[in-house]
Amino acid sequence: MTQTMEQLHVDTLFIGGENVVPQSSARIEVRSASTEEVIGSVPEASEADVDAAVAAARRAFDDPNGWSQWEPARRADALDRLADELERRAERIAQLVSAQNGMPIAIAVQLEGGFPIALVRYFAGLARESTFEESHPHMIGGTTTVRREPIGVVGAIVPWNFPETLAAFKHAPALAAGCTIVIKPSPETVLDGVVFAEAVQAAGIPAGVVNIVPGGRDIGSYLVSHPGVDKISFTGSTAAGRSIAETCGRLLRPVTLELGGKSASIILEDANLDLASIGENLFGATLLNNGQTCFLGTRILAPRSRYDEVVGMFEAFANSLAVGDALDPATQIGPMASERQRDRVEGYIAKGSGDGARLVTGGGRPDHLDKGWFVQPTIFADVDNQQTIAQEEIFGPVLAVIPYGDEDEAIRLANDSDFGLGGSVWTSDDDHGYEVAKKIRTGTIGINHYMVDPSSPFGGVKDSGIGRELGPEAMGSFQQLKSIYR
Repeated sequence: MTQTMEQLHVDTLFIGGENVVPQSSARIEVRSASTEEVIGSVPEASEADVDAAVAAARRAFDDPNGWSQWEPARRADALDRLADELERRAERIAQLVSAQNGMPIAIAVQLEGGFPIALVRYFAGLARESTFEESHPHMIGGTTTVRREPIGVVGAIVPWNFPETLAAFKHAPALAAGCTIVIKPSPETVLDGVVFAEAVQAAGIPAGVVNIVPGGRDIGSYLVSHPGVDKISFTGSTAAGRSIAETCGRLLRPVTLELGGKSASIILEDANLDLASIGENLFGATLLNNGQTCFLGTRILAPRSRYDEVVGMFEAFANSLAVGDALDPATQIGPMASERQRDRVEGYIAKGSGDGARLVTGGGRPDHLDKGWFVQPTIFADVDNQQTIAQEEIFGPVLAVIPYGDEDEAIRLANDSDFGLGGSVWTSDDDHGYEVAKKIRTGTIGINHYMVDPSSPFGGVKDSGIGRELGPEAMGSFQQLKSIYR
């Protein structure tokens, strides 16, 4: 079923607490991932617009009576108001995200509509509860007072796959810490930012505390190197992350990088393979958001003793999923976010077959859909862990089932990757699953499911990034320590 929605076109940028006329005539046109039709447009920020946004954020931060100087509880009250305003707009935000990037609406309602609200409220509570100053005896007499002060103006670069949630990963802890922020959304998902700006205004967040500059890579690079920015927080590809890290290293600028993944889902010999009982959790750990999720366990490690059974289960799993328009509540797998992304995924599928992996199911475009950037849920078997589809992030609904002999080999294969972001262990023995999980070199991992927790640090090792988001550690990354000797 094809869904329609009203188009959204705006002519201003949200800078300094106001909707301002951009300093360029360039625009970003957005098409529906499901229908390929134009659904909206916004101005494309220029370097001059970024200058204005950073200047507004700097003024708001340096104001002696402004956001950075407010008592944490006062900032928390403002964040709670922001959460209330986002809640009023949650359905609209979910619909916009779903239309833009193909996220099934049933998922968008939970993750793009609901999760940012939970994050803002969590960090509001953390701001109220945290200690921003503490003293201890000085070893040579007197005392030392250690203050946690906001780091300053933050440049936040957000990808298209979870635009509102991943923006909240950055703005919620940054604002709670007392920072001001300039957010650069991805060109594929700029319409939801218009509604977010409305919520910021309605919540009474002071002018300049939040600014939004939609644009492509050039604008992102300009923001990263801007002399008025004190910290960069980036979510995106490893290649882009390396470039950002190089710039920040040269500038001695703090940076948090949440990058790509190629995580392992380790099926132990005693795992329950009954789809009726594990299907929902399995979906969340392997194919969430059409496979366009960085932490997914897309390398399925299966014991040779049950290999055919595991492959058969994943074949049935993939074939059971409803593929369709992202705005249809019945859809479980929607389209890729763009034609370019569909081409990328199809290129990996061709590479997998060319390298000798066995295509079990999928591999093409759905027959019943003649519009939209769709790819069938695809399962490969007989995959060697060194093959391209087992080592590179595909970012689509493609799973590679890799055989292993014993548990030690499973652990070795899981760790034989340049990435280390997510993962999961599937077993009937939770304690044993925990012991296996401890041996995997990754930033996060789940047992019989995978779900990111707002109160727990999230991030990766190796090529999956630097630093952590979420939890108290996230707010700490937007603070700097000052020791005052007394």
